Amino acid sequence: MKSNLIPVIITAALTSVGTLFAVKSFTKNDQIIWESGKQLPVNYAAYNTENANLKAPPADFRNAAESSVKAVVHIKTTINSRTVVARDPFAELFGDNYLRQYRTPEQMGSGSGVVISPDGYIVTNNHVVAGADVVTVTFNDRNTAQAKVIGTDPSTDLAVLKIEEHNLPFMEFGNSDEVHLGEWVLAVGYPLSLDATVTAGIVSAKGRSIGINATRSRSAIESFIQTDAAVNPGNSGGPLVNTSGQLIGINSAIASPTGSYAGYSYAIPANIVKKATADIIQYGSVQRGFLGIEPRDFKNATQEEISAYKLMETEGVYVAGVAAAGGAKASGIQKGDFIVAVNNTPVSTIAQLNVEVSRYKPGDHINVTYLRSGRKLTANVELKNINGTTELVKEKAVTPLLGAVLREMNNEEKKKFDIKSGVVVSEVGKGILARSNMRKGFVITGVDGNAVNDVSDVDKALSSGNMVQLEGFYPERNGMYYYNIQGGKE
Repeated sequence: MKSNLIPVIITAALTSVGTLFAVKSFTKNDQIIWESGKQLPVNYAAYNTENANLKAPPADFRNAAESSVKAVVHIKTTINSRTVVARDPFAELFGDNYLRQYRTPEQMGSGSGVVISPDGYIVTNNHVVAGADVVTVTFNDRNTAQAKVIGTDPSTDLAVLKIEEHNLPFMEFGNSDEVHLGEWVLAVGYPLSLDATVTAGIVSAKGRSIGINATRSRSAIESFIQTDAAVNPGNSGGPLVNTSGQLIGINSAIASPTGSYAGYSYAIPANIVKKATADIIQYGSVQRGFLGIEPRDFKNATQEEISAYKLMETEGVYVAGVAAAGGAKASGIQKGDFIVAVNNTPVSTIAQLNVEVSRYKPGDHINVTYLRSGRKLTANVELKNINGTTELVKEKAVTPLLGAVLREMNNEEKKKFDIKSGVVVSEVGKGILARSNMRKGFVITGVDGNAVNDVSDVDKALSSGNMVQLEGFYPERNGMYYYNIQGGKE
């Protein structure tokens, strides 16, 4: 039995050797070949810095961390307790005196900020300082100063503060457009009221829109840098820093079911921050240009719209409508077009489109590339402001008393409503106006029977410390409205 198997084993062995010899003879190398004839790129898994295409991770972040911490401040805010008189809708139903007086409790909060110039300008989040009566900043060396709110922008959730100091350590802006996925970054701030804290992570996504700013502004701009650097309550307003120590973002939000860090954090890109802060310092508010379209993309449309507009089949942002007074209509852009680029920068989502347009102010011209019936066309569009004109919009944050954002009416609005003067409540905030049940869009035309010519008239009246009555109207409603508010001293 065994003798019969030996010839079989010898034959199999010789056949195998022969096959290997033949393959070796007719094959020029030992790389794996695809059936198509292309070579499969196969490499050893060991890391070799001489042959690697990617840069090695830094050995440490000491230089970036040490320089950043000096320019980052701890922000503490206080909303004072005050007496407020407001309408009581339930009492009004029963014919009772519908004005009620009550006292609000003192509120305190905290966050972070970063010095962006040696003469004391500081950028932080709008939600950190909204409605605050007193804002103080503390540096890493324990020096403390009281700050003034220069202006806010709820659309991007940014605010600019000013302290009267000089020769301060500050952080330079980096180019957030050059930030790449996988890039190492640092988050610096004062989380959970701890001392200055530095955490590290990588950029895990760009251009994220999470809808958080839309709760505070109808013209929200979102294109967050997403990272996995640990960020907790108190980090808001602090910088996202690259390994060179440059400011590439302002930490603003976290994705968390508990309110504390759970894996992802979001920062406002530095290029958005740079433009917004420059506008606030120069004009008191962000000068934002608008195309004047009603946009749709597959992320922000219903299933019916996706099907009807064929959003999954065509690249770009669908134009679902155009404003009569907008720049898009004047340039020839129509409902049904797909916008695919702004100044040769591709856009495929509403967030990308908003960010590219937000780089410019009313009166600027941009080239918009769009598709119409399969043809690629380009229009030169003059951007308008939110009111449909090219005028600069001057807004002032009346602080600390009101905690709101007011702007003076332009000539077209005065003519439309047949009034000589008035100021518009652009943002109610969390201060006195919010507690009086006043709504965004209210036009203040008088204080205690006296005409309101500009924002300072309202601020001056509230600074008297007396009870004042604000009167005005809502553009979409009939009749006059009156709000009785207790003033106070700064």
